[in-house]
Amino acid sequence: MTPYIIGGIIIALFIFIISNIHIVPQARGYVIERLGAYHATWKTGMHITVPFLDKVAKKINLMEQVADFQPQAVITKDNVRMQIDTVVFYQITDCKLYTYGVTSPMSAIENLTATTLRNIIGDLELDSTLTSRDIINTKMRAILDEATDPWGIKVNRVELKNIIPPKEIQDAMEKQMKAERERRELILKAEGERNSTILVAEGRKQSLILEAEAEKQSAILRAEAAKEARIREAEGEAEAIVKVQKATAEGIRMINEVSPGQAVIALKSLEAFEKAADGKATKIIIPSEIQSIAGLAKSITEVAAAEEKAQ
Repeated sequence: MTPYIIGGIIIALFIFIISNIHIVPQARGYVIERLGAYHATWKTGMHITVPFLDKVAKKINLMEQVADFQPQAVITKDNVRMQIDTVVFYQITDCKLYTYGVTSPMSAIENLTATTLRNIIGDLELDSTLTSRDIINTKMRAILDEATDPWGIKVNRVELKNIIPPKEIQDAMEKQMKAERERRELILKAEGERNSTILVAEGRKQSLILEAEAEKQSAILRAEAAKEARIREAEGEAEAIVKVQKATAEGIRMINEVSPGQAVIALKSLEAFEKAADGKATKIIIPSEIQSIAGLAKSITEVAAAEEKAQ
């Protein structure tokens, strides 16, 4: 046997061995069949197949995947036809069940999603359908997860991507939304005007209270000023009276010191009556003592006048 043949055999054997070595990447699973029957599921790492006996039947992605299905036609309880677009988040948990459980897993999930969605929406009216997305998502996820367990698939989440009602329903909804916005605008405007009126009234009330307080304070100050003026006036009058009384007492004391005669006292009394009359009194009663002094004074006056005439 020539060296070339030996070399060729070695190279062929090396290639044959290499072709039976398989490296499974991260988050992947290989389903291995031996003689046409399921043999094992290979996880991440290096594996070797038995030549002519083993075969890699399926390579499976174990990461979470997203299935975006076409919009499905559904009919609500109140006979409204609409289109709903769903998105399913799923993950393969069992490679053997996924390979041998169903012929076409994705087609099965799509059909199961459509039928489940029709059943749920058929029990809801239009308004409930539009406002109950979370409830619909939860129900669909529970039903799909339970149904796909025999296929080695776990449904993690289901979302209603789009809900497309008929054109006339959309127009009616837009009109309703416009009317609702206008109503809210009117309510906000009315509330704003009411709050403004309340604030103005409170401002006026506060202003009146401040004016009343100022007027009250002003009245108190005026009363205190008038009271102070009266007190000072009374004190001045009292002081004047005291001074007059002191002057009178001093005069009496001085008169008493010089021992005035009866005639001086009578003359002083006459002067006092003269001041009392002041030309206004119509009737004055004069004591007898003063009358005699008055007569004497009249006589003296008459004598003095006669003498002046004789001269």
